[in-house]
Amino acid sequence: MTTLGLVVTEFNSSVTEQMAAAAREAADERDATIAETLQIPGVYDSPLAADRLARRDDIDAVAVVGAIVTGDTDHDQVIADAAAQSLTDVSLDRDVPVTFGVSGPGQSGAEARERVDKGAEAVNAAVDMVETLV
Repeated sequence: MTTLGLVVTEFNSSVTEQMAAAAREAADERDATIAETLQIPGVYDSPLAADRLARRDDIDAVAVVGAIVTGDTDHDQVIADAAAQSLTDVSLDRDVPVTFGVSGPGQSGAEARERVDKGAEAVNAAVDMVETLV
């Protein structure tokens, strides 16, 4: 059985709560356990939370879920790039799969609501990576 850590962003919570529910459902379907869920402010904050979970001996992989919505500036792109690179670094530094279930950037709120399946995709990718790397 795979044991996961789940990181869920609070920003855009009307979307991310649904993403987290999809993640939990996918974990049940894959016979995986979510040992701990960390609620964090936003996607930019996810690397530190993922790192804390990845350090734990009882966590096989970490799934991160969040939604980045486009605003009036390129801020969404900056946040997405920084978070993606930092989460990759956490995965490589800790030798623990960290999956990126973040929708966006470049999407409206309505488009984000259509992509709540990213939560399930993140969990499925995490379980697949653990099974592949065993």
